[in-house]
Amino acid sequence: PERFPSPEATDRAAGADDLLDSAVICASLDEALKDCHLVIGTSARPRRIEWPTLDPAAGASRLVQGAQQGPVALLFGQERTGLLNSELDRCHFVVTIPADQAYSSLNLASAVQILAYEIYRAVLSGRPGEATEAREGRLASSEDMQRFYQHLAEVLQQIGFLDPDNPRYLMRRLMRLFNRA
Repeated sequence: PERFPSPEATDRAAGADDLLDSAVICASLDEALKDCHLVIGTSARPRRIEWPTLDPAAGASRLVQGAQQGPVALLFGQERTGLLNSELDRCHFVVTIPADQAYSSLNLASAVQILAYEIYRAVLSGRPGEATEAREGRLASSEDMQRFYQHLAEVLQQIGFLDPDNPRYLMRRLMRLFNRA
């Protein structure tokens, strides 16, 4: 935000002052996602390379389930542009809210409201989504994964598998592969 805290934010919070008091302002997406082991983005636009896509209820279930293992994030783009591909690269899944094809893009407030409602429903229903096997140790954070991707790109360049002058979509595809794992 341009100014925070601010009287405007307090007015718009409609009594949710506890949420404003606990809000954390981050200087970058890296800073905001550094501890998250699950990141779900939102988008209405199809992309050349597809992301694993969930509907709002399935996305909410994944977030509730993931929150039991550590920090998770739900990522929304700017009102005008939505999420950029480089921002979606940080996501394990993308949630698409079903809408009429002629008007598939919702405004930011509407999208946030729909997904907040689905998360609320998932928490109330006690259905954390698909059953998962118990895991040993902690899940990799977003910060850990970014270091891994950087190292992977460097190694692939060193062995001649990745041409830095013509990378095409190799790293994006590899990131999707590892994010699914």
